[in-house]
Amino acid sequence: MPIFTPGRRWQPPFMPFKREKFGKRALASLEKAVKGPLFGCRMCGNCLLQETAFICSMECPKGVRNGPCGGSTPEHCYVDETRPCMWYEIYDRAFKMGREEMLLEVLPPLDWEKVGTETWGDVTRQVKKVGTGKVISGLISGDPVKRTTTWDLVFRPVRQPEWWAGDSDYHPAKYDEPVSELERRLKAGQFVVTSEVAPPVTIATKKLISNIELVKPYVAAINFTDCPSATPRMSSWSCSATAIKQNAEPVMQIAARDRTRVGLQAEVMGAYNLGVRNILCLSGDSMSMSPSPRGRMDIVDLDSIQMLWILRRIRDEGKYLDGREIKTPPKYFLGAAASPFASDPRFQAIREHKKVNAGAQFFQTNLVFDADGMEIWLNELAKRNILDKVYILVGITPLKNLRMATYMNDEVPGVFIPDPLLKRMEKAGDGAAEEGLTIALELVEKIRKIQGINGLHIMAVGWEEIVPRLVTEAGLLPEGFVQPAA
Repeated sequence: MPIFTPGRRWQPPFMPFKREKFGKRALASLEKAVKGPLFGCRMCGNCLLQETAFICSMECPKGVRNGPCGGSTPEHCYVDETRPCMWYEIYDRAFKMGREEMLLEVLPPLDWEKVGTETWGDVTRQVKKVGTGKVISGLISGDPVKRTTTWDLVFRPVRQPEWWAGDSDYHPAKYDEPVSELERRLKAGQFVVTSEVAPPVTIATKKLISNIELVKPYVAAINFTDCPSATPRMSSWSCSATAIKQNAEPVMQIAARDRTRVGLQAEVMGAYNLGVRNILCLSGDSMSMSPSPRGRMDIVDLDSIQMLWILRRIRDEGKYLDGREIKTPPKYFLGAAASPFASDPRFQAIREHKKVNAGAQFFQTNLVFDADGMEIWLNELAKRNILDKVYILVGITPLKNLRMATYMNDEVPGVFIPDPLLKRMEKAGDGAAEEGLTIALELVEKIRKIQGINGLHIMAVGWEEIVPRLVTEAGLLPEGFVQPAA
């Protein structure tokens, strides 16, 4: 077990993809010999220890580099229950050290040309560039501001290469008129409802189209999930294109789990061409949740925050990640997931703050079954002064039966169902579906009274038939609603 990183090394160190000079190989061997026992270093070539409270983020089994996933818990990692959640440990230590604001900086994905190589050489070259004398005098100065500034002069260019240039600032969208109907309604101050429609597991689209037509009159936009539980289905972009043909507005979900940086950028350009204007960026469920045989579970090329950063720059700066200019960049409304109950609300608030800074304009939260508990999370967001920078749609689902409720509470990361609700579902017996709808309506009534909430996101989990009834009985019919023909 590494001395300063609270977990065993999950994977051996990376090896370089090319032959290095002897001097660099020797320096890399020395760096590995020192940082391996201390931090469980995997030699990623872009060390972030200064920003992550000296706990190596590459110890995370999912390989995320910008904070905890939606399944973060104080007990253990949901991918590998024999290990702690490394990002929970990073946040916990950062708060104890008073370094929590450093966690807001948007950190870059791996540069695989540098993976397996040393970082110390980069630091040495930066010291020489700044001036060795200036660095030494700055670091031994009695002025804490001067010490911090000197430290940043050395390490910031190392961890933030020019092609990334991440920071901890808020980046509002650089356009004025709404790019989608969903954005228009939110900007107009309407209490908005969106809903999911499950993509089919076959190429047959009759049921998909039927469900789209069923929920379309009742919602502002329809989400199409991107292989939840790491289980293949029809792609989100294909379902989104089908929705557009049915005159329904889609929210296309993109899971980082299945994307490379090249594939992501190509996909959003193509999606815009198809008519997609709303994109929801997710890290995605781990392959540990998928049926066998499972794919790689140890690394993702991008996390959701990095996806937001790349897509915002494509839209607002007209640049690909490699620096090429886009003469006619796409315009889209960017969203992200939020998890009010994943871990400590203070930790989640920083994670959400970071997403807003990176480019998230709206949140669709994980399922909420405790409105009072959600207010604690909202208070933490308010302390970070971001409630006026993002629209929040709270995740709601009507529970269909006790088995579904128990599974969600026990197996779905970031979902918490209070015991009284579970007992109500158990007591309902054959009437569990009606009881589940009643619970959902009670939650909606409470949520609508909470300041800072802009709407609901209904996750019907294959029960799309209940959406019209839920929206109608909750009194959430959209402006200008016309009752569809039977």
